[in-house]
Amino acid sequence: MKKYKNIYVAATSQHVGKTTSTLGLVSAYMKKGLKVGYCKPVGQKFLDVQHLRVDKDTILFADLINFEIIPELHSPVILGPGATEKYLDAPGAQDLYGILYKAEKSLSLYNDIVIYEGTGHPGVGSVADVSNAKVAKILDAGVVMIVEGGIGSTIDMLNMTTALFREEQVPVIGVIINKVLPEKSEKVKHYVGKWLDAKGLPLLGLMPYEKTLAYPLIRTVSEAVKGVVTYNADYDDNKVESIIAGSLIDLKELKSSQDLLLVVATRSINDAIKKIEIMATNHGISNCPLSGIVATGEGQMDKHTIKYIEKNNLPLIRTELDTYGAVLRISKIEVKINRSTPWKINMAIDLIENNVDLDLILNMSKI
Repeated sequence: MKKYKNIYVAATSQHVGKTTSTLGLVSAYMKKGLKVGYCKPVGQKFLDVQHLRVDKDTILFADLINFEIIPELHSPVILGPGATEKYLDAPGAQDLYGILYKAEKSLSLYNDIVIYEGTGHPGVGSVADVSNAKVAKILDAGVVMIVEGGIGSTIDMLNMTTALFREEQVPVIGVIINKVLPEKSEKVKHYVGKWLDAKGLPLLGLMPYEKTLAYPLIRTVSEAVKGVVTYNADYDDNKVESIIAGSLIDLKELKSSQDLLLVVATRSINDAIKKIEIMATNHGISNCPLSGIVATGEGQMDKHTIKYIEKNNLPLIRTELDTYGAVLRISKIEVKINRSTPWKINMAIDLIENNVDLDLILNMSKI
């Protein structure tokens, strides 16, 4: 039987840290000995699991909490491609409220606390009358709002997005400010905290910006450039810290990282590899600074380059894009935590446990 009110993790916009924060909360409360339920009530991006559609975040949490996925409980509503038109053509065809209500009742029956992960910004789902605010109300949940660090823009976003929850009379438990630059932490805490106090909203914590959470994997890069990993595909979970272009190989970058992605025209790859080797030898760089290579356009690699790739287990992506086009697509990658990044999962959990007032959230969620 439930001991605490449901918690709904919402965010002011996409890619602000809902999944990161939800992961941390779920893990932290499990460590406290609570039986924690998880649900992504409304999903947009889904995978097929045994011929059933399940939001992709649900699969990540099934691994973490070790539960067997029951789509109607853990991922009850999917607004996939075409859902908007279907709903507008026949608004009453599906009882979405009933579906969500049944999931909430079942999860609450067997857990001490149920944590729901929102979707996108608070207004997502409005077209089907299942915005985050409306869903939180149906689920009888208090909201933990995630916002990106800053001062003016942070306050503006909070004022706009919390209004949707106030309109639905959904209580906001408090606010977590994510991705705060360490040098601005005290200023953000003071000024945003001051505004929150005036609004009666608790500041639950500030999480520092952790750049490694933004590192994509080689396989994500390959998808972005519509490429194929032709060498060392087993290493496509290598992380990418930064990009270097074959024509602009810089000593400072080579010395500062072991997770660089070399993006180079295939016709120039042999010269680029030789240049990296010479600079590494001359400046005492013992480990290979690369985590992978994107080779663009047409061209041939010589035996020396192939030997270097094989010796250092470098995944090589071949793409028909030119170098500029490849760099542009890579720069637009939005990085999400998933099962392929266990180090990110652990980091996300640590960030919540070390920077958020978990006991305050529980105290404000007591039934």
